[in-house]
Amino acid sequence: MPAMVFRHDGTPPTRGVAVPPFYAGQIGAQAAQRARRGLEVIPMHFGQPSEGASPGAVGAARAHLEGRLEGPSGYWESPALRERIALHYREQHALEVAPERILLTTGASAGLVATFTSLFAAGDRIALARPGYPAYRNALRALGRVPVEIDCGPEHGFRLTPALLPPPSEPLHGLLVASPANPTGTVLGAPELAALAAECRRRGTRFISDEIYHGIEYGQPGATALEFEPEALVINSFSKLFRMPGWRIGWLVAPESCVPALHSHLINLFLTPPAIAQHAALAAFDDLELLKRSVQTYAANRARLLEALPKMGLPEIAPPEGAFYLYVDVRHLTDDSLAFCKVLLDETGIAAAPGIDFDPVLGNAFIRFSFAISEREVDRAIALLGPWVARRTKSARVAEGGHRNSG
Repeated sequence: MPAMVFRHDGTPPTRGVAVPPFYAGQIGAQAAQRARRGLEVIPMHFGQPSEGASPGAVGAARAHLEGRLEGPSGYWESPALRERIALHYREQHALEVAPERILLTTGASAGLVATFTSLFAAGDRIALARPGYPAYRNALRALGRVPVEIDCGPEHGFRLTPALLPPPSEPLHGLLVASPANPTGTVLGAPELAALAAECRRRGTRFISDEIYHGIEYGQPGATALEFEPEALVINSFSKLFRMPGWRIGWLVAPESCVPALHSHLINLFLTPPAIAQHAALAAFDDLELLKRSVQTYAANRARLLEALPKMGLPEIAPPEGAFYLYVDVRHLTDDSLAFCKVLLDETGIAAAPGIDFDPVLGNAFIRFSFAISEREVDRAIALLGPWVARRTKSARVAEGGHRNSG
């Protein structure tokens, strides 16, 4: 066995798999510093609702803490919550899902990790759309699985189709889709999901559907992969529609044959979700109608931004069909989306996420705005962004003209 090589300071080397950071986190840290100085921040960078959990969820949590709500407070998995999630599929999708197929997770992230570790071996190839949520590819790489990124850029309407998948001669052990998608808000309709499910069956590829933004759509309600593939594995969470990102509570719907392995990985890697979050999540279902009012606010914000941004010189936008993001092409203004977002925040107070988070190949040409904020904040962002983009555009033209003249 070769000797371990130590660094000059005597500490052992870092031997883990290097993965990129969340670059939006750098924007978040800059925004927090700005806020501590008493300066304005419009938070359009993180993928979370600005409103907190619903009154019912907060009330249940408070009652549990005060001992007025019966139920465990330690390691625990709520049978009542699994049954309520099963009822949710009956109410929203007319599907019968056995509660025994539902696993509670410490947020959707734990569900992703357990899925990758329990259902795939090291070296297995899992396809996913690019641009997409960065933790997909980063978690796969950290766990020794191989992300197969499929370019689903503007020329493809940001939509993953069977035709874009690698040829059948190349092994594909899994396909992970997200609908509505982050960062584009793309919603795959029933025919599109059905076609992908059929292609997975034909290839013997496991079909995984991230449905964390379900319930946040601006047209037809989103379809679940379970409608087209009963053996699909579905990931969901209380972070988006239910406005509970910090509570760390989500769920998986898994084929019956996969439940024991998934549960073993979940319990070993994460134990159980916080008991207080499980109590709150159960109560949150009683507030669904109230929570849908937030979606109405998102819809109004979406419409306002889609009207305003093209007028200020940002016409290349993927119109989101769901979720609460605008993925905006800014290639005429920058070739470094992270630096662009840092300057934007420093000069206006508007915090946006750099496209390099979501697309390591073409993402420097894009930024993502979250509109899960108040209508007042959206109006303020528009008022600040318009003049700033005009100045930036003028500077870019002057620089381009100087470059041509010098040539």
